[in-house]
Amino acid sequence: MDSTADLPVAPTAIDRIPVVQTSELTKVYRTGFWLNQKIASLKNCSLTVDQGETFGLLGPNGAGKTTILKILLGIVRPTSGRAWLLGRPIGDTKVKQRVGYLPENAFFYDYLTGWEFLQFTAELFQIPEDIQQQRIPLLLDLVGLSKLAAQKKQLRQYSKGMLQRVGMAQALINDPDVVFLDEPMSGLDPMGRYQIREIILSLKAQGKTIFFNSHILSDVEKICDRIAILANGELICIGSLNELIGTTETYYVKGKGGNLEILKRWVNQLLWENDCWSGQLQGEPQEFLASVRLMGGQLITMNLARASLEEFFVQQLQQRGITSSQ
Repeated sequence: MDSTADLPVAPTAIDRIPVVQTSELTKVYRTGFWLNQKIASLKNCSLTVDQGETFGLLGPNGAGKTTILKILLGIVRPTSGRAWLLGRPIGDTKVKQRVGYLPENAFFYDYLTGWEFLQFTAELFQIPEDIQQQRIPLLLDLVGLSKLAAQKKQLRQYSKGMLQRVGMAQALINDPDVVFLDEPMSGLDPMGRYQIREIILSLKAQGKTIFFNSHILSDVEKICDRIAILANGELICIGSLNELIGTTETYYVKGKGGNLEILKRWVNQLLWENDCWSGQLQGEPQEFLASVRLMGGQLITMNLARASLEEFFVQQLQQRGITSSQ
């Protein structure tokens, strides 16, 4: 049975070509001393990413996000189901020449300089030396690393943000058609996150297809054309932000105290924790304010805005009884 049959899916433009496709993708791992226990990391996942899209895959820890990515890259084999990358079955060696990949915890030969590491990566793709000499400075400029630092400093001397930028440069060394990024903002400070986000936006402007996982929902909200949410190995929704969250502005309220059952009648997507509540107001604001006073509650804020991706994300998980990372 297709677990995504009822999910809202963004319409595919006629002139777009599917770059990533999965059909009923499932991955089961064996565990235990005798390998007699089974854990389903991925369950019947079907999705499509079109050419030129920036697609964000969201979910709590252990949801199966990295598993999907590794299957698409041919690093892990699926238990069942099928997948295609750039129109070819996954694992096609010719397709790998057109793919860029930045893992979440990238391994670097830390005795190399940044320049030497990019040269090494270029050699793996059999990129001619004259093209390397042209492309490496352009990539260093794109990711915000100085040519001098890349030539003189060993990678062991780089900060987390600098390593992430070198990793982004190596993912682009072959001028790929599709780029896979696994938690590209993980562990970065606000400036580092901003710089990586700007790099992704520049790739988007070039027409690259970008598929990435992230926990930083505010960044996803700013740069993605479409998103999917994965929980317990299952896709629970997929579509554009407008399709999933809507475009209508409404009042978002936050307060404390009162009666939970009465609040549920007034507040959609209600989040209640430690006597504090928040969510989307449904009904007349003045009548709601009177109801809050009558139930002995206290209104803290009431703002006119569209729902945030974070609120939508939390609501989707809570509806399925998922209250914490796995």
